[in-house]
Amino acid sequence: MDTTAIESRYSELAESSCCLSCGGAVDHARPRPGETCLDLGSGRGTDVLRMSQEVGDDGFVWGIDVSDGMLEKARSTAEALGVANVRFDKSELEHLPLPKESVDLVVSNCVLNHAQDKGAVWKEIHRVLKPGGRFVVSDIVASATVPDEYRRDPEAVAECWAGADTLEVYLETVESAGLVELEILERSQPYPKGKIEVSSFTLQGWKPSLRRCCGG
Repeated sequence: MDTTAIESRYSELAESSCCLSCGGAVDHARPRPGETCLDLGSGRGTDVLRMSQEVGDDGFVWGIDVSDGMLEKARSTAEALGVANVRFDKSELEHLPLPKESVDLVVSNCVLNHAQDKGAVWKEIHRVLKPGGRFVVSDIVASATVPDEYRRDPEAVAECWAGADTLEVYLETVESAGLVELEILERSQPYPKGKIEVSSFTLQGWKPSLRRCCGG
């Protein structure tokens, strides 16, 4: 994925006060003490730092982002606050630098629509989740297939809408990655973008546990 436009846009926004998310993934996720959590598209690190308090000293929170400006801001904030149970890494979503089955919870806010290969992203989410682990993701879905003139426009994709899939395609992609018990927790009213409409939504699901896999 060509991330130049995304890196440029979000590095410029790193020091701004604007809201960058499209939903309340962390509000629904409810991290538990001792858990290991992962925030995809961690931005300024706000949600990572919040989760670090909820998981406590026995837990850990990873933040993944592609923007150098956002990563610099997140790391400096964590250092200033003396937060030790977090780590921020630069990575594309399709190739996460985490071990297999190392995470209890994956969250993300308005980021996965940027990915060119969304199937690969969801397979990575499945890979890093522990059996029985869960995800809560807020993202953008389109009312119809996004016209090529926008989908191929890096600036429109960086603006968090032109890379969106329809809800039907989105759910099929998640299910194909092996994730189950999908539940839409919230969805906004559609609003116009380009020649279509889009809406934000929050999706929850699980990686099957070993017990479920074995039918026990």
